[in-house]
Amino acid sequence: MTAQLRRTPLYQAHRDAGARLVEFAGWEMPVQYQGILAEHTMVRSRAGLFDVSHMGQVEVSGAEALARLQWITANDVSRLGDGRAQYNLLMLPDGGIIDDVIIYRHSAERFLVCVNASNREVDVAYMREHAGGAVIDDRSDELALLALQGPVATRALADIAGGGIEGVRPFSFVSENVLGHSCLLARTGYTGEDGWEIYCPAESATEIWRTILERGAERGVGPAGLGARDTLRLEAGLPLYGHEIDRTTSPFEARLGWVVQLDKGASIATDALRRRREEGPRRRLVGLEVASGGVPRQGYAIRKDGNAIGAVTSGTHSPTLGKGIALGYVEPQFEKVGTEMAVVIRDREVAARIVPLPFYRRSGS
Repeated sequence: MTAQLRRTPLYQAHRDAGARLVEFAGWEMPVQYQGILAEHTMVRSRAGLFDVSHMGQVEVSGAEALARLQWITANDVSRLGDGRAQYNLLMLPDGGIIDDVIIYRHSAERFLVCVNASNREVDVAYMREHAGGAVIDDRSDELALLALQGPVATRALADIAGGGIEGVRPFSFVSENVLGHSCLLARTGYTGEDGWEIYCPAESATEIWRTILERGAERGVGPAGLGARDTLRLEAGLPLYGHEIDRTTSPFEARLGWVVQLDKGASIATDALRRRREEGPRRRLVGLEVASGGVPRQGYAIRKDGNAIGAVTSGTHSPTLGKGIALGYVEPQFEKVGTEMAVVIRDREVAARIVPLPFYRRSGS
């Protein structure tokens, strides 16, 4: 018997808007409304509103909250001040990655950790296994998460949350009353654009969603699905768990060495990460620009002079750049920008070359 798919609090709103719904990580989610290309362009030029309530939200609290997060992650959580957010990695003792997460610090004794939908139960169990005296509270069913992303996102959100949010820095957050509901408004995102992630009570999600779209319509704001979210994050060179990173991946292979802070003190993966850094990566994540003649997809082979040297982890036709782009792993001797190679698309070698990441960077960033 097929397991019933989970639904976010916005399921009916998506149905009413004519969204195409698909299975994703055990959830029934909108992949598109008017079309991936149109929604992608909308986010790059104006703003799009995404339902990402399938992501997990885990509160870590108590006197040992900071110490326990330090123990199981790669980055230095102690560097966070109140009202700040941090990209981090949940680590295995062998130096592999359990998940990539965003940690929000309310205080030294209270943090919110946003985890990937596919890893929610695993992540919660792992946090509880290593909780010590900290309290691990899975609040995923209580909270909804909306992402408003694009050049006009701040003005559109200020229309309902107040102009004071315009002074909030990237990777910072504030607690605000939105339409009478207590929300966490974070200047974070996954599209390569300026934008916000709105953590709100599940029961308020539909009202906030519809109000943002109604009031934002004159600014060109519209709903966007997971299809555009994926093409946007790929242009921005951002990793996706299960594609660029997983339990077998070292941060140094995935170009996430900047996250690893070995001088923060002992952690569950300190010894393994130090060893992996000294040994050097067995493979390296690179960005590929593909010549006309096909669209690269996950799993496609990467070749150099007819020999297999790696594989694509994510690929698409870039709406912004008008060409095929891909992330993939290659043997480290081939990682240099400008190196010519080929991606095998439908049994045919299509010319490709390594280019700097990200593929797209918004003006002024």
